[in-house]
Amino acid sequence: MSRSPLISRRTCLRGLGTTLALPLLEVMGWADTAKKSATAAAAIAAARPPLRLGFMYMPHGVIMDQFWPATPESYLTTPPPALESLRGVLDQCLLMKGISGIPIAPFGSAPHALELSTWLTAQLPDSRQRNRINIAISADQIAANYIGALTALPSLELATMPQTHKENQEGLNEGYYSHCSFRSATQAVPAEINPRNVLNRLFNQSGPGGASAALSPAAQKAQALDRSMLDLVITGAKDLRKQLPQDDQQKLDEYLDSVRAVERRIAAIEFRQKEAALEKSGLAPSRHRTTDTPPIEIKIPVGDKRSEYMQVMCDLNVLAFQTDTTRVSTYIGSTPNGVSYPELGFKDEHHSQTHHNNQPDKVGKVAAITKFNIAQFAYMVKRLHSIREADGTLLDNCLMLWGSGLEDGNKHTRENLPFILAGKAGGTVKTGRYLDTTQGNQGDLLTTMLSCAGVPLDRPIGIATKQITEMKA
Repeated sequence: MSRSPLISRRTCLRGLGTTLALPLLEVMGWADTAKKSATAAAAIAAARPPLRLGFMYMPHGVIMDQFWPATPESYLTTPPPALESLRGVLDQCLLMKGISGIPIAPFGSAPHALELSTWLTAQLPDSRQRNRINIAISADQIAANYIGALTALPSLELATMPQTHKENQEGLNEGYYSHCSFRSATQAVPAEINPRNVLNRLFNQSGPGGASAALSPAAQKAQALDRSMLDLVITGAKDLRKQLPQDDQQKLDEYLDSVRAVERRIAAIEFRQKEAALEKSGLAPSRHRTTDTPPIEIKIPVGDKRSEYMQVMCDLNVLAFQTDTTRVSTYIGSTPNGVSYPELGFKDEHHSQTHHNNQPDKVGKVAAITKFNIAQFAYMVKRLHSIREADGTLLDNCLMLWGSGLEDGNKHTRENLPFILAGKAGGTVKTGRYLDTTQGNQGDLLTTMLSCAGVPLDRPIGIATKQITEMKA
């Protein structure tokens, strides 16, 4: 019987006198990696507007017959009630029915702990360590590791309410209830709920290059040496990972994610230095064209009206994209923990109404809550569409996702998760369509989104097995 070869725990990646120890593993291996130069990606980005990725979440699913269009042909002319707020930009949107969520066994009694935490990871938590965070890096943070190196903020995480919900479904860590962004398998990324703090964070930076954009020659030389070392590390790791057990795969994945993030940030700093020098000498034009719309104005609302609060958070997201302060954002519109919407004329909690057992009054309230949340997404999409950038709009260079981690909150089903995509991602996504027979899962969708945004992947996202080619232009 063949056995996986054991490799010394002191194994290092070596090359040209450079040594970097790998994390502690019992055995080691690595599948072939399709490597793409961060410098080349930065050069391409300079020639056209950058691509941005945005994610906006609502819990508990939807009333299906009020969300999905009747037919692909009626989508643009007679949208269902839930999508009414998107009139005028439906041609900038894409709906796909048939995207299944991740099966939650062996966590059958934890639908709400997993609806948000699996939304951008497409992977279940480690069932052997339920009381601590151990899931997977999320799609937004995978993107942040790549394109986030080119901006002052690698990513922006927003939420409408504190991430402090406490419950114990299936013994799972409380962080799973209110987080969707994970920097690594064991690190949840906190979201900011105060609009003023977000505004300060966006503009208290020292600019796209930060303090690193004007380094001394000695520091630049040191960075070049660091980059050479990292290139050797990545190259040396290509032949590892072939026979790893699951635990060691996760350790090595986290390690190499952090190495790639450093590599790309160094490449981005080098690129910004060269770009700034060319602009200063007059050999390259400024990135911002005279035809671009000036940055939007942000007004912090007074009071507790939820729509105004959510819209200012959407405005902050738009401003961050417009000023290229970040290219990756996530907004948790609400979490599965007793949120109410008195602005809609009732104080019943969202979760309680989703268990409606087809009672018309409760069904109507869930439908109203869904319309309300989609209306806030529509507000952001229309704002993006109204802003001129280069030869088109800011939305043309975005790919925005609105969705939920459940299909039906009444039965906790997840066979056809509700998703709305908006934006053409620089021409890689074909919008203005409703695809009612899509075959794919949550991981497939996220993998395809990152591909459309130019983010290379060396392993599937969660349960992904393919890309959804029909969504591409």
